[in-house]
Amino acid sequence: MTLRLPEGKRLAVSLSPDFDAHSVWIGTFRTSSQMSLSRGEFGAEVGAPRLLETFERYGITTTWCIPTHTMQTFPGAVAAVAEAGHEIAAHGVYHEYVPKLELEEERRLMELQLRMHEELIGRRPRGYRSPALDITDHTLDILHEFGIEWDSSLMGRDFYPYHPRMVTSIDLELGNQFGAPSPVLEFPVSWGLDDFPELEMLKGNATQQANEVVLQRWKDAFDFAYQRCPGGMMTLTLHPQTIGRSHNLLMLEKFIEYVLGHDGVWFPTISEAADTWAGSAA
Repeated sequence: MTLRLPEGKRLAVSLSPDFDAHSVWIGTFRTSSQMSLSRGEFGAEVGAPRLLETFERYGITTTWCIPTHTMQTFPGAVAAVAEAGHEIAAHGVYHEYVPKLELEEERRLMELQLRMHEELIGRRPRGYRSPALDITDHTLDILHEFGIEWDSSLMGRDFYPYHPRMVTSIDLELGNQFGAPSPVLEFPVSWGLDDFPELEMLKGNATQQANEVVLQRWKDAFDFAYQRCPGGMMTLTLHPQTIGRSHNLLMLEKFIEYVLGHDGVWFPTISEAADTWAGSAA
């Protein structure tokens, strides 16, 4: 099923930052080295303001997925995101690696982060993106239990939202079995449309791509979606500490200008896109 886009619009594009700051290094990479933490600080103090300025200049409003650890560590930077009119979605407490969580701990952290959203920014989020883009067998049920309307963590489609089904049984000889579609609406993501694995300099990272290669991949994905997936949405996952570096930000701005050269492109928040969902699909 497609989105019911505003009149005259053909494709939605979401430039959705994951504002991880320190938490990605502490929670996912399990390091508290001052060098790593300084990279997170760059994201909060330099990268996020640069992104906000870019979005304002091009008239783009988007969804920022923010761990509550970032809200507490860099409250001014997060307040600037909200004051600029961007949506804030849930993104864990401390960028915890969700697939390793036991059920009760996952539920506890979900309850904690939603309560902290209310306390720190004054509202509960409508959507969620899992840190590290992975979930447990229980995550979607927990999201539904706590009233979360949409998720943006999975990769079962590319340009159309869908209601994901958990694989309930794996059988190498007879094939796998699925459960029922989740009530939670999925806005799919892709590692190929995520700046961090492509552009972030990590020790031993032999896969870091040249900006020209990444930009061309993003353009190719946009061209395919624009030409062949009307009523869909292209979701890019951005990180202020990555895309906010000077050379990467110039690449993002080239991509935005390329997209804006096409008629009928809409830049919604993910919740705005969810409000145009035309029905359910497995």
